[in-house]
Amino acid sequence: MTIRHWRGTTLAALLLAATLTGCASPGPTPQRYTLPETADATQTLAGAEAEYLLLLRPPRLAHYLDVDGLVMQVDDITLVEARGHQWAEALGRQLERGLRARLAARLPDTRVMLDEAGAREPAALSLRLELDRFQGRHDGLAVIGGQWQLRDAEGRLLAMEGLRVTAELDDDGYPALVRALGRGWDRVADELAEAVRRAR
Repeated sequence: MTIRHWRGTTLAALLLAATLTGCASPGPTPQRYTLPETADATQTLAGAEAEYLLLLRPPRLAHYLDVDGLVMQVDDITLVEARGHQWAEALGRQLERGLRARLAARLPDTRVMLDEAGAREPAALSLRLELDRFQGRHDGLAVIGGQWQLRDAEGRLLAMEGLRVTAELDDDGYPALVRALGRGWDRVADELAEAVRRAR
């Protein structure tokens, strides 16, 4: 079922109907979405000659976000996973790839690398991010929330802050939600890039 309204009880009623219908029949093939790329995706990224190195840990997602379907918050306490509207690739991987590209575009003097093994590199900064919000909300907003930490090469904490970003949907429906989440992820990258600059 396609959601046409995002506000108030209409959204809650539609989500409930879609859930009940999904239990009764297999339904149509789900729509699949990817987060939009950063506008600077074609920019040349810093290589081995870069002045700085930033190691990025894969973002850690709350369990209820690490699912196939897009998540909607239908009231102050209720989250619903969409059955017919799903991520084309695991959300964590999309967020990791998108954040690397966005940070690299915003920090042209910095080589941004994935820190999968927690390896220590001399003079490298390490960025860790936990997300507990990455969803649509009943009032027509895309919401991103969590916490980030920036550490030095020895693991000492340099900065730690909460993360709260919202972006308004331009239209009704899941495609508009995905695009709004992409714009929100751009704002997250702006905030994190500025934190990296201050820490150097």
